[in-house]
Amino acid sequence: MYLIVIAWMYVVLMMSVAEATNSTGTVLGALVTFVLYGMAPVLLVVYLMGAPGRSKAIKKREAGERARHAASATAAANPSSPPDAGSHAPGGTETVARDASVTPVRKEP
Repeated sequence: MYLIVIAWMYVVLMMSVAEATNSTGTVLGALVTFVLYGMAPVLLVVYLMGAPGRSKAIKKREAGERARHAASATAAANPSSPPDAGSHAPGGTETVARDASVTPVRKEP
């Protein structure tokens, strides 16, 4: 694709030089020729031909963001240090009751 762009810009540059050096031509005419026949169409073609690549890059970036979001959600759901595997709260009344030196404090009925 870039070979075509370079070749077209060369042709337009030669057209502009011919316009500027012609006895009835002007530098302003050469500049207009270069912009209207060269720069504008080439920029449009390069932009349109690059659209699939841009959309692929956007999809790849969005997929990466989704993967990072899913990984952070998984990390939040599964912390690196798992909680106590027992069915009782750590340091609950059972632990205190087993220790004979500490009497449990209860509400009087």
